[in-house]
Amino acid sequence: MAPKWNGFKYAMCNESMQGMEWREQCNLVGKAGYKGIEIAPFTLVKEGVEEISPACRRDMATAMKDACIECAGLHWLLSPPPQGLHVTTPDAAVRMRSWKYFRKLIDFCGDLSGPVMVFGSPKGRNTLGGISVAEATKYWAEGLAKVADHAQGRNVQILIEPLGHNQTDVVNTMGDTIKIVQEINHPAIQTMFDFHNTLDETDPFHVIIEKYFSHIHHIHVQEMDGKYLGSGNGVNDYGQAFQSLKDLRFNGWVSLEVFDFSPGPQTIAQASMSTLKKIDGKLDVKDGV
Repeated sequence: MAPKWNGFKYAMCNESMQGMEWREQCNLVGKAGYKGIEIAPFTLVKEGVEEISPACRRDMATAMKDACIECAGLHWLLSPPPQGLHVTTPDAAVRMRSWKYFRKLIDFCGDLSGPVMVFGSPKGRNTLGGISVAEATKYWAEGLAKVADHAQGRNVQILIEPLGHNQTDVVNTMGDTIKIVQEINHPAIQTMFDFHNTLDETDPFHVIIEKYFSHIHHIHVQEMDGKYLGSGNGVNDYGQAFQSLKDLRFNGWVSLEVFDFSPGPQTIAQASMSTLKKIDGKLDVKDGV
């Protein structure tokens, strides 16, 4: 019997709300119809995530609960502050410092009951110091393997995000991520799918999703130019991909991540939710789903 599926869970990333009080962010997201909020840690701190005390983390969890939302996870993991984090540099001391901080992020995510950490951070994984892409990828995989048990112990999955060559030269396709996932072979190290970051893919969205579905544990969505949903043609272009996710009963978060904040968080949230509902309304019902 197919697993029960209760529909898509939509979340919104919090970067467009930076500067607002945390409770205000949660209320905006909840009132717009999302069930989760995805956190970029750099938006909340001056020096590092250790500033957020256990009591403050409990208050953050309470604010989410009061707004009827959950923590969908973390992303932009190596974006400063703190400065100078890098996981593929040949400088072993910098790598060690970066992974030490990463463990703190795992604990922060776990304290908020976030299920995933999306590892994009192109500037923190680019090749440096004349090393090859293969060497950089090896350093990254080694570091991921070392924190995998800690992540699993906090009920967190680390999701390697493929990014286009216009952002980084290390891991550009879903195929690249799967090689690392299979090499590490640990349930806490998986991948995710982002519509915007498919520059180097040759297959259509739905084919990528279907091919790698067993390792995809999170979705990022926005218009292809990075703007809010509804400002472009995503309502039509993404239909087949969402149909595949529905048919496969995807039960992770579908999270709105935009890169143009100029319309303001209210417009971004409401217009995008309206578009998500339009996409959902066009999908076929199959096998009782």
